[in-house]
Amino acid sequence: MNIMQKLTLRHLKENKRRTLVTVIGTIISVAMITAVATLAISFLDLIQRQEIADRGEWHVQYHNVSEAQAEAIKNDVSTKGYILSGNRGYSYLEGSQNEYKPYIFVKEYNEGGFENFPIALSEGRLPETPDEIVLSVEIMANAKVEYEIGDELSLEIGERVFLHEEKQEDPITQQYSLKVVDGEIQEIIENTVTKTYKVVGIIDRPTWEPAWSPGYTAITYTDETFISSESPVSALVILNKVDRSIYNYAEQLASKINLDTKFISYNNDLLRYYGVTNNDNLNSTMFSLVAVIMSVIIIGSVALIYNAFAISVSERARHLGMLSSVGATKRQKRNSVFFEGAVIGVISIPLGVVFGLLGIGVTFWFINRLLHDALNVSVKLTVVVTPMSILIAALVSMLTIFISTYLPARKASRISAIDAIRQTTDIKLTGKAVKTSKLVRRLFGMEAEIGLKNLKRNKRKYQITVFSLVVSIVLFLTVSFFTESLEKSIDLSQANLNYDIQLTFSQDRLDEQFVQSITSLEEVTDFSIIKQATFQAMVDESNISAPLKDLVKEEPDLLEQGKYPYYVDLYSVDDETLVRYAEKVGMNTSVLFDKAMLPAIVIEKTKYEDSKQGKFVEIETIQTSVGGKIDLYYQDWENEQSEFVDAITIGALTDELPMGVTYGGGVGGLTMFVSEEIFNELLTLDLEKRVESNISIYLESSDPLKTQEEIEELNNGNTYIYNVYKSRQQNQQMILLMSVFIYGFITLITVISIANIFNTISTSISLRKREFAMLKSVGMTPKSFNKMINYESIFYGVKALLYGVPVSIGIMYLLHRSMMNTFEYRFELPWMSILSVVIAVFIIVGTAMLYSISKVRRENIIETLKQENI
Repeated sequence: MNIMQKLTLRHLKENKRRTLVTVIGTIISVAMITAVATLAISFLDLIQRQEIADRGEWHVQYHNVSEAQAEAIKNDVSTKGYILSGNRGYSYLEGSQNEYKPYIFVKEYNEGGFENFPIALSEGRLPETPDEIVLSVEIMANAKVEYEIGDELSLEIGERVFLHEEKQEDPITQQYSLKVVDGEIQEIIENTVTKTYKVVGIIDRPTWEPAWSPGYTAITYTDETFISSESPVSALVILNKVDRSIYNYAEQLASKINLDTKFISYNNDLLRYYGVTNNDNLNSTMFSLVAVIMSVIIIGSVALIYNAFAISVSERARHLGMLSSVGATKRQKRNSVFFEGAVIGVISIPLGVVFGLLGIGVTFWFINRLLHDALNVSVKLTVVVTPMSILIAALVSMLTIFISTYLPARKASRISAIDAIRQTTDIKLTGKAVKTSKLVRRLFGMEAEIGLKNLKRNKRKYQITVFSLVVSIVLFLTVSFFTESLEKSIDLSQANLNYDIQLTFSQDRLDEQFVQSITSLEEVTDFSIIKQATFQAMVDESNISAPLKDLVKEEPDLLEQGKYPYYVDLYSVDDETLVRYAEKVGMNTSVLFDKAMLPAIVIEKTKYEDSKQGKFVEIETIQTSVGGKIDLYYQDWENEQSEFVDAITIGALTDELPMGVTYGGGVGGLTMFVSEEIFNELLTLDLEKRVESNISIYLESSDPLKTQEEIEELNNGNTYIYNVYKSRQQNQQMILLMSVFIYGFITLITVISIANIFNTISTSISLRKREFAMLKSVGMTPKSFNKMINYESIFYGVKALLYGVPVSIGIMYLLHRSMMNTFEYRFELPWMSILSVVIAVFIIVGTAMLYSISKVRRENIIETLKQENI
């Protein structure tokens, strides 16, 4: 250690407070960088483990392999795990009481499959031979077919074939629901073979089985010795190393074992979380976000650390000048500052990494309770530490310290002996630079004028303090506004959802007994059953909406014989709901079911986004009156023909919507409501095969969560349940989850800024001891002195708010404009957040000033005036 380094260490020891503030600020910045890097890696690990928990672990799949090919794949040096998987086929489930799930679907795995796929055994054991099988618990619970462990099960296993269709090239998988037309099943099982199995266990319903699949899952055993042309299997591989080379490697291996490359597929859903899928932007989005956050952290950290070293150079200017006068070179003086940064780094970086890992660990412990509801995951978020993440945190921290020390080091190297001893480098002033308005003295007195002059005289320190405050103000207000906007957007997205639970069915007709069971549940307070089909209506030019009239003036070819083609969403509502709805909109209920008249309630007003105006506007969808007629057509898009269906009579015009319908049409669209009887009348037997219709049930419930549980117990496996209440809760949990991270980040940035402010102000006050002593010596009273300091605090706060608040409002408005691409609501400033910021700014600055003044208040005037420096 040379003499310059020893002097630098002694200087750090003598200025313990400033050194401690710098070390703490650096530790915080390193901890934040470590936490962000660890968060990104840990979150990727979470979604990798969740994907494995849901769908199993594998990377590459080789289809239709022979025994020799399977052995070669198994023994390949890159293979870490090896799975054999086959779809044996479908068999009718005798006695099934679920008409939409009439099959058993037999799948087979080797031991690797049992280990790496999510198979939850609830009773018995897993198969060990091809003659053993485990059954899904749903066969007993849903299909009401009883099997016990030890039973013999004889199945005719084959492949599904759709009737009245051309030859199918690919097997029909579980992803395809049962094909039913007019209540009749339009598929059969062909090419069957008889297999007898012994039931050795019961499993939970596999997570990979779609809700609409027509077969209950059963699993048996296979291995290489049972592979044949009649029993093809796939080899799924878990690789030792997952990177972008797997694509070339898989093709090379396939070529080596004489397997066509068209029989290779990849688990892209899992691979993208390893960052090896080229067509996915998840990783680029995440790492871009991490880069932005780290950039903000570095900017805040550099502001603090640079300020600390710049002040250090100012304090040591006289000292460095004296060293220069006795032979210290520019390089030695520059290296002295770099050495100071290195010492700070050696202390701060290890501690910062440790505190960053501890902090993110505590955060994960807290948010794991929210993750299940917010992200619907079954695995926990754990801290994943990799050498790369630690190395990145350390390197970024070193870069931050280097940037912070570079300019002060250059400045230190250029200080001449004469200038340093005379201390003329820091303050170079003219009368114009410190000139203040006469209005300041008139309004606030001489103390305010002296305080303002001092801020102008120490402009650099003043700007650093203001910058630190502005960063905190902008971050806090922007994040507050963003969080409020998210909440408001969620409320708006669900504002028109006038129901609690929606049930959608995969079939084109309802099980009346199932519907009765649902609608009679104790917590269900109201319901509506809605069918929907799409038609076309030809409307006279005189009756079309105003925006369409403007459009056809520009493009007359849109009209067909003076009429404009509207698309029509035709809904049928159950009779009870329809009567209540008709009474609400003022329609005569006596004609509701008149099949000769075909009355309909038509939505006459709707909102849509006008691209020219850049906002949502309300329009009349059609300009007509009650009693008017609307001709419905069936549009055959394949043959480019229109077929007349019937004429609808407008029974009422309204902008009210019944439960379950949230959209009243748009420009060129109509929404109509008719009775079930009229709806079925319009869907003639000929049209019924061509017009797609959807069925949904909408429920209002006093306890939506309990109602959903009861429906799931009744569910026959062909119903999709959307719980609006639960979705809203999940969104709120997601916002809370985001808030934990965002406000934690803002808190740490604010801590850095506060440390910066305290450091700057307290050091500035310490350097002004002689100035204060001089003012007191010429008659400034303690009261006037306190007034001067208070005014300085006010000037700091006001200047920071004058910059910070407008910048924040600008960013908030940009966020609001981006939200307007989807939602419409008035731009409102978060006044409570702004008020909180105003109060916090003056508290921070005032506290920093009071703390600093407490250190110099009791100084002896004579002794202070005699001092050359602090």
